[in-house]
Formats: sequence, C-alpha cells, structure tokens
Amino acid sequence: MKKIKVGIIQQSNTADIRVNLMNLAKSIEACAVHGAQLIVLQELHNSLYFCQTENTNLFDLAEPIPGPSTGFYSELAAANKVVLVTSLFEKRAPGLYHNTAVVFDRDGSIAGKYRKMHIPDDPAYYEKFYFTPGDIGFEPIQTSLGKLGVLVCWDQWYPEAARLMALKGAELLIYPTAIGWESSDTDDEKARQLNAWIISQRAHAVANGLPVISVNRVGHEPDPSGQTNGILFWGNSFVTGPQGEFLAQAGNDHPENIVVEIDMERSENVRRWWPFLRDRRIDEYEGLTKRFLD
Repeated sequence: MKKIKVGIIQQSNTADIRVNLMNLAKSIEACAVHGAQLIVLQELHNSLYFCQTENTNLFDLAEPIPGPSTGFYSELAAANKVVLVTSLFEKRAPGLYHNTAVVFDRDGSIAGKYRKMHIPDDPAYYEKFYFTPGDIGFEPIQTSLGKLGVLVCWDQWYPEAARLMALKGAELLIYPTAIGWESSDTDDEKARQLNAWIISQRAHAVANGLPVISVNRVGHEPDPSGQTNGILFWGNSFVTGPQGEFLAQAGNDHPENIVVEIDMERSENVRRWWPFLRDRRIDEYEGLTKRFLD
C-alpha cells in the first residue's frame, strides 16, 4: 500500500487490569474511527509496569499465547478491521516466561509474534528476573499491510536489531515501550535521557531508510517496595519517516491517541538518495559478532 494510517495509543495505566483493557478497547475503536489501519500499543499495556520489584507472585500475570488476552485483542482487531500490535507477558511453560509482542491482522488472526531479545536489569527495571531472552530471532511479521519489524523497548537502543529487521525486508520499525524517569534525576539528566532515547530511534530510521513507530506509556507508577519514588513514564510517543523526520509526537504528561499517515513510497526514494545498504562493507564486519575486541 502506498500510504497507511497509523494509530498510536499512549496510555496511563491503573492497578485494575479490567479498566486498562476497557480503556484500550475504547482507544482502539477511536483510532479506527479516525481511519487508522495499523494500531500500536505500548509495552506490557495490560497492567502496571510490574518489573519495578522482584516478586514471584507477579508471574501470575503471565498468560499462554494463544490465551485470554490474545482472544480479547483478536476480537478487537477483527471488529475494527485493523492490524494491531500488542505487548504481552507470555507464559511459555512453567517457570519460562517472555516479554512478547503479538501482531493481529485485520481479520483477527495472529499474524506472528516477537519475543524481546535484549532484556535490561537496572534499578526499577528488573526484567531479567521475569523474562527469558527471545529465541525466535529478528524476524519481520508479514501482515496485510506489509512486513512489520516489531521490536520491544530495550531493543530500541541496539542498531543491530533494527538493521537485521531491515535486511530481512521490514517496511516499518515498531517499538512498544515502557521507559521513564526516576524522581531523583535532575532536570538536565531527564532531558539528556529523553533526547538520547529519541535520537537513537530516529537514527534507526535514517540508517535503514524506514519509518519508525515508538509508543511509550505515560504517568507515574509507584514502587510497591517503597525503595524508590517510582517511575514517571515520559510518554513522547512518536512516528518518524525514513529520514528521521517527525510525523507525529505525543506529549510527556497525559494519555493521548494520535492517527498519522505514513507514505510507504518514501522509503524507496530515500534509499535511492542515500544508498546505505548498497555501501555496507559486509566483508569487514565480522568483529560485530564478538562481545568486545580486545
């Protein structure tokens, strides 16, 4: 398709999963009413961001795929005739869990899934406790709207992930995300973090000649342990074109739905002007498979 309309849903979550699901259903319908054909949700959108602490009871939030949540989002995708990118806590087997993006096509069928590959372990982001690294690779998901290069949050800092998706024919790079500030960060540090996050993803667009869709959550979520003041998720969800140009950007302090048009023909033109893939020196890159060259 030459042009597609994309809906991004930046949501502030509550402790009540049912309320979150109902809010998402309303937002998905609203985006579809405004013409969205592809809708992207934020990372782990069903619940609060539970990785602020290490708590074995929270594994109860995980579900099999397919399971209850995939049934819920399948119905929404079919009812609204949209391609829908979701982000779920997957229970693969007892004691084995993944952070998994599931993509539904316009008929409600599961087009494919992606298991988050890069797993952080930082204060308030204890994801290694919950998630096993993905094992199905960097594979674009074929949908009725094209090939989607779906990655998840921490993946967005790694140019290798974006490049491999591009080399396998992805037509869009998509990042469901949950990232924010700790209250002790200074204003200068907050600005540096936010700008680094935006710059990194815009760079993936430029380096690969592809549009990028990044959808973050927003609002304050307290630390259940009381060890920190919680996370203030910084929103700023955005869509760029293949030269990193902003097509849409949300604010940093409130929920927001945006529908924006992407011209899919621009990638072809941009790659003709800036033929980065042509000029790659693949004969000299073997060092990239090493942890460090010492």
